[in-house]
Amino acid sequence: MPLSAADPAQDVKVKDQTRLLPPYRVILHNDDVNTFEHVIRAITRLTPLNEKEAATRAMEAHETGVALLLVTHRERAELYVEQFASASLTVTCEPDA
Repeated sequence: MPLSAADPAQDVKVKDQTRLLPPYRVILHNDDVNTFEHVIRAITRLTPLNEKEAATRAMEAHETGVALLLVTHRERAELYVEQFASASLTVTCEPDA
């Protein structure tokens, strides 16, 4: 039976079948080149994180080597990787399994 735009019940069924995009982790890597101030500014400029959250993530990356910045869908995670690279910072993304 073909879907009809005039049938609201069919619209609901189609919407219910919509898949959520799989989550991806965006991970900040420590480096010995950039200052904390630069890292914090980049995080606050490129993500929804505030200055305190950015400072916490920067310190975690410094102490442990990596820090989870956020979880989003793959396309957005890949965009973060590119944006951070343009700020001379290393960020990777991986599936949030």
